[in-house]
This record gives sequence, structure tokens and C-alpha cells, in this order.
Amino acid sequence: MRFAVLGPLEVIADGRAVGVPERKVRALLAGLLAHNGRIVPAVRLIESLWGPEPPGNPLAALRAKVSQLRRALEEAEPGARLIVVTRAPGYLIEADTDAHRFQATLDRLPSTGGPGERAAVLAEALEWWRGPAFADFADSPLVHRTAVRLEEQRLAAVEDYADVRLALGQDAALVGELSELTAQHPLRERFHALLMRALYRSGRQADALEVYRALRERKREELGLDTAPELAALHQAILEQRPALRRPAPAPAPAPARLPEPLTELVGREEALADLLGLPAAARLITLTGSGGVGKSRLALEAARHLSDGFPDGAHLVELSASSESEVPGMVAAALGLRDDGEIAAALGTRRALLILDNCEHVVEPVAKLADLLLRAAPDLRVLATSREPLGVAGEVVREVVPLDPAAAARLFTARALPGTPLPPEDIDAVEVICRRLDGIPLALELAAARVRSMGMRALAERLDDRFRLLSAGRRAGPAHQRTLKAAIDWSWDLLSEPERVVLRRLAVQVGGCTLEAAERVCAVPMPLPGGPPGDVELAAEAQAAGLGPDHLDPAGVADLLARLVDRSLVLRTDGRYRLLESVSAYGMERLRESGEHDLVLRWYATYYTQLAECAEAYRSGPARHRWVGRLDVESANLRGAREAAELLGDTRLATRLTGSLGWYWTQTGRLGTHIDEPAAIL
Repeated sequence: MRFAVLGPLEVIADGRAVGVPERKVRALLAGLLAHNGRIVPAVRLIESLWGPEPPGNPLAALRAKVSQLRRALEEAEPGARLIVVTRAPGYLIEADTDAHRFQATLDRLPSTGGPGERAAVLAEALEWWRGPAFADFADSPLVHRTAVRLEEQRLAAVEDYADVRLALGQDAALVGELSELTAQHPLRERFHALLMRALYRSGRQADALEVYRALRERKREELGLDTAPELAALHQAILEQRPALRRPAPAPAPAPARLPEPLTELVGREEALADLLGLPAAARLITLTGSGGVGKSRLALEAARHLSDGFPDGAHLVELSASSESEVPGMVAAALGLRDDGEIAAALGTRRALLILDNCEHVVEPVAKLADLLLRAAPDLRVLATSREPLGVAGEVVREVVPLDPAAAARLFTARALPGTPLPPEDIDAVEVICRRLDGIPLALELAAARVRSMGMRALAERLDDRFRLLSAGRRAGPAHQRTLKAAIDWSWDLLSEPERVVLRRLAVQVGGCTLEAAERVCAVPMPLPGGPPGDVELAAEAQAAGLGPDHLDPAGVADLLARLVDRSLVLRTDGRYRLLESVSAYGMERLRESGEHDLVLRWYATYYTQLAECAEAYRSGPARHRWVGRLDVESANLRGAREAAELLGDTRLATRLTGSLGWYWTQTGRLGTHIDEPAAIL
């Protein structure tokens, strides 16, 4: 739970605003937050809430308001009532507020480098403000002093921000803003000094001198004071047109760069390209996500080529696949033709440029930090990134690059396998099989196309069970992780935590996709279905005992791990089900065998779907029958896979239980006699 005081008072829990009933209770909260971490005596709270006419029993009335406040916080977030602490002679709050975050951001200024970085930090700090501090309680005796102090800190930050923007050469853009600020604060000298400098650098010397004259007369008439010596010295420097007042020399411009020319036609991405080109200029950070080999880099480069005419200061490609986290700024500086990575923000500060950050997933933290800094410091910069997961920066627009649809996949494969030659009719079915089994992934299709000359279409289609060996003759150019299909998936695997790897390899046994429940009960220690038959007690005990090793997962944590795998483009989620692309599934099965837990997880898998079938059988004649028939329809591939798994393990008892519990379903749906010959997968 956090509290927002830089504007109207707000309480935020789980990302949503929480209502605190009754104005006196909110005033109590405001007073405690204004003294965050310090005790506010009860007598002061009573005076602030009721003024000169306190209730008959003021301490009891105050305790009632404190109780109301605690109840409101507790209802919003369990345990939050403890934020309000009773401590003689009154009460205190120790809470996370936007005022603290504002100050913590400002505290980073001493360690920042040039004006570009300082501008980014100050812009970040000022974004915490939504209006006057404690806007709805600023007149409260308990709040007023804190509100005035915070407002002074805000104005000082605004002045510092304008100062560094002048150092970046943004004087013309600042004239309007500073004119409004001097009108709002007619006696604040630093705003006037900044406006004088901005006007002078914009070629408006007479206007700059008029600003000084008007301020000097106002101070004499209203305060009987003269202007500060620093302002008088600035006035004299403007009169003498001293060189020190001139606009600072611009930072070195990024070296002109040409985007690499494509060697092949972009196939099947017409809609995605049109979507990228149609995004408004306000979409300043666009991240293309998707699985390895799906074509993110190719699409980004094609979009950049179309957009580059709108960026007079160039489009610059930064290939990050070979960089470490510490090397990211240097790689960006090198791509821009700069000698020092400390010059990046200044070099881009006033320029209209497009920056393409390619292959960011292994350095996502430093890339996100750098992109955020540059976008704040350079208002006309646009960033196009490719990554297997989003960068997580404010204002980011994420577009997922999905596998090619069957028609586009066939076009791409045929164009690469038989350039300039029509596809023979007898090979149409083989091409369909290849494109389907390779999931429409452009990298896999291009690698497979290179094998057609030596193998032919049909032989290639028949040997895709051994796809990683078959597609190992990869490209000789490009990033190493994009040269073979296995290398592309290895790259993603290496970036995972160990619990994520455990879930991914165990999920590979699910041949028809699965529900969250199925993932929890097969990827972690399985248990019988709630509300269903007792299942096999011996199997459940064996599974639990086996699951308590180093790869033990708590079923409650599987949902979070799945979400992270979805974010990393390794697991797909559609219609409430999780599934793997066939190549990722094949890779996961290899890893499952290497882990030594293949048979154990197959047993968990077969046990779960046996329990599911037995649970459905229990409702075969009740009102829930139709719902269970629909569920078994969806799980038909996994039910066949579970039977094959039981047979592969030599567990005829489990296979018999599964088959017996499905007899009613096969009979009622007219499938009796058809299910036996339908293979589910090679386990």
C-alpha cells in the first residue's frame, strides 16, 4: 500500500485507488502523513480535526476516527491497519508516499553525469506531482508547513529542470513555459533569470532586458527591495552581449548511418508492418516481442526503413546480441558514432532520430534504464526495440510478432526452397506438413528450406521428429543464436531461472495444451482432483515423495512461473489454455529426458488425466454431464497422450483405469472404436 500526497490525497492498494470514508478520517490521515515517521500528539490531532469546539470526550472521539481509518486500510489490504501506530503521546504513520519517491529521485542527482542525464532524472521526479501537495487539506494546521516545504522543493526542481534544458540548447521551447512560471511567481528571481537567458539565446535581447526592468520595479514597489546581485550581473552581461551567454556548443551529432539492406523479401507481415507504421508519434517506445526466430528483427528493420525518412537525424541500428549488461551504453554510443557513452543523451537531446535496439532480452534491465533516460532527455527521439519480453518502461507500446499463418508460411518456405520455381502439385501436402510442424516460424522454415535441395520435400516432412539434428546446418552469418533452430531455443532457455526451466520441460508432456489446473498438477507435486474420486493413493504418495527433491515446486507458484514464461514468449496462452509451439515442446522433451525425471513426470501426467476422466465419469448421468463432455472433448489429445504414457511406463493398471472411465464418454459421443488408433504424440 502506498499514499499519494503530491496532489489530492489518495490511498493506492494493488494499483487501485481506495476510498477512505468521511472527511475527518481523511484529514486525520493527511495530518499523520504530513509527519510521516514522526509522532503527532493526540492533543494536536484533536485541535486540527475539531478546532475550538471539540466533542464532549475528545480522546474517545479521536480513537473512533483512528479506528475508522484502520478499518478502511485493512479492508483495502489485509494487515494495512498496522500502518497506523499508537505511540505515546499520540499516533504515527510510517508509509510509502510519492513525496518519498520524489525525494529519492532527486537524491540521485549528485551521481548523474551530463545535462541529458540530469534532465531525465528531474523529469522523472516531477512526474510524481499531480497538483499542489495535500491539495484538499493544505490549510490544515497539521499539513500546511509540510505542503509549503514540498511546494518549494517542487519549484526548485522545476528551476533545475529548466536550467539543464537550457544547457541542452532547448531555449526556444522554454520561453513559453518560463513566461507562464514568472506570471505565476512574479517575485521569484530564478524563474526570471532563466527566462532572460532563454529570450537572449532566442535572439530577443530587448525582451530579456524588459523582463529584468519589470521585476526590479515590482520588487521596489511591493517590497522596497532591489534585485539580487546575481540577477543584476546577468542584466549587465546581456547588455554587453558577453560570449558566456551564448547557446552552448551542440553535442557531437551522431554519425550518419545506413540501415542494412534486406537480402530477401519480407513475407506475410503486411498487417503487422502497416500497424507499426500507423502508430502515432506519441508511441515513442515500441517493443516487438515474440518467440525466437519468429522474425522480430526483420520486421523491425523493415519498419525502420519505411520510417527513416521522417527522422532527419538518422536511423541507427544497435545489435545487442553479443553485448553484456555493462556494455550496453558503449554499444549504443558506438552505433551512434560517439567516442564516449556519456555523450549519448546530449547528442540526441534536440535531434529527431530513430534508434533500433535489437535483441534486448538478455540485457533487458540496462536497456530499459537507458531507453527511459534517453526518451526523457530527447523529446524527438523514437526507440524501436526487439526482445523476447517487454522492457517494462512507462509509455512502452508492445506488439507481439506471432508465427506466420499457414498460407504465408507456405509462401515463405516455397520462396526460399524453390526460388523462382513453382511448387510441384505432388509436394503441396508435404509443404503443408512442414509449415504446420515448424509452427510457421520463419527461422525454422528457412533452415528447412535449405535442406530441400539435398533431401526433397517428402523426406524432409517425414524426418521432422528429429528436427534439431535435421536443421543443424545453419546460417554462417548473423547472431550465433539465430543460426540453428536449437541455438535459438537454447538462447531463451539459458535466460530462464531454474524454476522456470522445470515448468517448461514438464509442460512439454501436455500434447494438447492444458489448463492452469493441469499445469499445476503435472509441473508440481500432483494431488487428486478436489471433489473427484480418491485416485491412486500410492501414486500420489510416490509423486509427493519424488517432488521433495531439488526440483520441487509448490503448485501455488506455477501460475506465476507460467506468466513469466508467457512474457518470455516461450509459452502461448489462448482461450484460457497454455501450449507450447511444437519445436519448443520437442526441445522441452529433450531437456526432460536429460533431467532424469521423464518417467516420473509422465506418471504425474497420466495420473492427472486418469483422475480427470474418473471425475467426469462420476457426473456421466447428472445435470453436469454436458459440461464434462465438453471438457473431455477439449482434452481428447491429452487423454490419448495419458493412455500412451501409461502404456509406455508399463502401467497396465493405470491404462485400464483411464480406458474404463472413458467408456461412457466414447459411447455417448459416438467415438467408441475410433479412439484407439489415434496417436497423440511420441513421448
